[in-house]
Amino acid sequence: MNKPGFPSASNFIRQIVEADLGSGRYRQVVTRFPPEPNGYLHFGHAKSICLNFGLAAEYGGRCHLRFDDTNPTKEEQEYVDAIKAAVRWLGFEWQPHEYYASDYFDRLYQFAEALIEGGHAYVDSQTADEVSANRGTLTEPGRDSPYRNRPAAESLRLLREMRDGKHPDGAHVLRAKIDMRSPNMNLRDPVMYRIRHAHHHRTGEKWCIYPTYDWAHGTSDCIEGVTHSLCTLEFEDHRPLYDWFNERVAEAGFFKPPLSKQIEFARLNLTYLGAALSKRRLIQLVEEKHVTGWDDPRMPTLVGGRRRGYTPGGFRLLAERVGVSKAHQVIDFSVLEDCMRDDLNEIAPRRMAVLDPIKLVIDNYPADKVEHMQLPNHPQKPDWGKREAPFSRELWIERDDFQQQPEKGYFRLFPGNDVRLRFGYVVKCTAMKDGVVHATYHPDSRSGTPGADKYKVKGNIHWVSARHAHAAEVRLYDRLFKVPEPGAERDFLEDLNPASMTTVRAQLEPSLAPAKPEERFQFERHGYFVRDRDGAFNRTVTLRDSWKK
Repeated sequence: MNKPGFPSASNFIRQIVEADLGSGRYRQVVTRFPPEPNGYLHFGHAKSICLNFGLAAEYGGRCHLRFDDTNPTKEEQEYVDAIKAAVRWLGFEWQPHEYYASDYFDRLYQFAEALIEGGHAYVDSQTADEVSANRGTLTEPGRDSPYRNRPAAESLRLLREMRDGKHPDGAHVLRAKIDMRSPNMNLRDPVMYRIRHAHHHRTGEKWCIYPTYDWAHGTSDCIEGVTHSLCTLEFEDHRPLYDWFNERVAEAGFFKPPLSKQIEFARLNLTYLGAALSKRRLIQLVEEKHVTGWDDPRMPTLVGGRRRGYTPGGFRLLAERVGVSKAHQVIDFSVLEDCMRDDLNEIAPRRMAVLDPIKLVIDNYPADKVEHMQLPNHPQKPDWGKREAPFSRELWIERDDFQQQPEKGYFRLFPGNDVRLRFGYVVKCTAMKDGVVHATYHPDSRSGTPGADKYKVKGNIHWVSARHAHAAEVRLYDRLFKVPEPGAERDFLEDLNPASMTTVRAQLEPSLAPAKPEERFQFERHGYFVRDRDGAFNRTVTLRDSWKK
């Protein structure tokens, strides 16, 4: 049986892997998760992480964590550290297989010189605008650069001068010599190196030319012996280029077959996020302060989801349920929320919390008396034991658990009606005076005592002892966007949900006071919550989908 979050039997990639192993093409499965360290990982990355690490584990192989750090102006060590923390948080480990494209800069440069010598690359001295103009369109072929037939010796000299810092940014680029008339735009002499006088977070000032992603990615896979390079569908048109680069480098004597194989799958697309998962838009949300940071619990980043109380098990369950498909698919956001509910239901102990408190006074209960009710930590897990909750004359209850004039079908507190205080006594509401609800209790109605079941009531409400309550800030988070396709009809910022966060001052049972950051609980009747680092509690998800029409 497959572990949660691991590839399912319907995974078409799994079938390819089994065929490759069965034919002897590869002896061991080697995958890689290759993030660019220029931002924080988002929810979509969870699917790729689970797929790459899960597939390798299922077939006794290994998965590499490789940072494609080829753009020094946008990359930072902060992002490297955050990515590693997110992968580990999801439950995966890669050591000792942590790699960086920058580890291979010397070898990539060596490959590039070999391609020039083999007639497969040249230094182009056109401006960026000229290169772009001559590239053509989807309906028009490109035009050869006037430097396309530059002698190899001259291209080698210029490339070495570029490497040695003798030319300014934009003066030259190194391009592959493929086919400017190819219907695949990616094969129209793509750029391999560009000049960029910039500090690199790992190599410092050593380099002033940097490889492009397409050039570095496939060759790095081959250097590491990756067998199955799993990419999302937007890279499908890049596969011929991936293969072309690897084959030319192999022809030069640097790689031996079998070479790495690129396979594309549908990325995770969720409603109520959509294009907002793009790195550019996530950065915009942070920089323009529409959220409090990358780890804002409303952000669709893994670090934001973690702070909100989303669980690694919930993300792994999501990856398993959505499966791996070649076809573009859009998953309703409720599927993610259901996965979190299912996982949290198994791991979150129960607690009582009053989010919109109003006081209830039991007039005939002794003022100085305190009883300790026995409450199960989880109704389906008796081995988790019980906890004590103090019960006293004055209690906090939810404001909507009382109505002066009850609407039809209302079974909670209203004058003359009996309800059971959960795990406690049956009380009869008598009146509302000066904003306080008053009631009397039946002393022989305590839950679990002989004869208590003679009281038949339809309402059952939760409570917290006012004298012992732990007052805390509770943040009620909702979806960041209010429409299923943010940005589809207007600027995506106009689709932000103004009710994505509401803050209340709640009264909690005292056992929640010592809760540590990232401890998760189900607040009965309210949903799942997590203790934040500042002492507040964040709502992770409601008990049921509140967005269903």
